[in-house]
Amino acid sequence: MLKPCSVIASVWFRFRFRFRFLLRARGRAAALAWAALGLAGCGIPAAWAESTFTVTSKDLPPGEPLGNAFVYDKNGCHGLNRSPQLQWSGEPPGTRSFAVTMVDIDAPGPGWWHWAVAGIPASVHALPTQASGSDRLKQMGAIEARNDYDDASGYGGPCPPPGKPHRYVVTVYALNTVDLRLAAGRPALMFEHEIGTATLAKARITVTYGR
Repeated sequence: MLKPCSVIASVWFRFRFRFRFLLRARGRAAALAWAALGLAGCGIPAAWAESTFTVTSKDLPPGEPLGNAFVYDKNGCHGLNRSPQLQWSGEPPGTRSFAVTMVDIDAPGPGWWHWAVAGIPASVHALPTQASGSDRLKQMGAIEARNDYDDASGYGGPCPPPGKPHRYVVTVYALNTVDLRLAAGRPALMFEHEIGTATLAKARITVTYGR
């Protein structure tokens, strides 16, 4: 059973980052105010995600074009399809595991899911380059979703249609559980849903790629 503070934190961050556009301003403000009060009572600052929980990458300079090493290696693209190095810190109290996603937010519909990982232990604060293509994630007990290319589980790098560059958001999630009731190879959207129900905080990097 989730502890009350974990529930309050999850509500705060889900409203703050995910559902804010669905609510009218007055209702949203009231909901966030109550959640902020609850967080304060738990000793967790309401602005935790923006000010404390951060992610960096030696492979992904924020706002810069993606290097060829991390581009897909099929469908007319000729990259090396390596998953990027990531490191993070400043997760909130109550974090029991981490998850990672990479989404093309300029693709049609809900976006294009290039990578989804769950079950990263709370003691882990970094992934090396090519973690998805090695046994590193399996060794730590993490699992990967099937990407939207639908040809394999694990990382599938960017390969947008020729034209305007697309934006790719890499997100690290601090979660309040170690059990998301997921199995390796399930669709990335299923991972996204379960991750969203347990999120305490998020940290993001956005990069671009076009051809």
